[in-house]
Amino acid sequence: MTVENRVSIVIPAEVKQAVLQKLTEVDELLKPFLIALKPEETKALPKMADGSTPFVGKALGYCKTDPKFVPAYLNIPELEIDFNAVTDLTEFTHLCYKLRDGLKDTITLSGSEAYVAALSYYNSVKNAAKMNVPGAKAIYEDLKKRFENMGRGKGSVDTPPRQ
Repeated sequence: MTVENRVSIVIPAEVKQAVLQKLTEVDELLKPFLIALKPEETKALPKMADGSTPFVGKALGYCKTDPKFVPAYLNIPELEIDFNAVTDLTEFTHLCYKLRDGLKDTITLSGSEAYVAALSYYNSVKNAAKMNVPGAKAIYEDLKKRFENMGRGKGSVDTPPRQ
């Protein structure tokens, strides 16, 4: 039985280095503009989502065209700065999501293929150890540590998925 290998990626060292360098550059460029919130702070804040963005844009426009309704405590230039920051950062975020999704999917598939191959080897060594093939028992004893503290209630983990 052959297993379909859907991914076979070898990232050249120079490409890996260039990507890491560029991602580090992006991180450094944005670092002065990024804020870290505690979970409780995030939870307590009113959120401006996709549906609220047009509302905020319209309100900003009305603040400029009909300033007679602007409360004295409202800082219109700060409102505009915040709104523009959301617009700019959202554009960056959409590109990052696309990159993240591609990375996650590729990692998932590569990891799955590697894990299934390792399980196949493990099961082969396990069978060889049962038949007292020289050298198999030591390898089996080392590899089986991965599964020692796993419950058997949800199916055996030390057999590869059926193909």
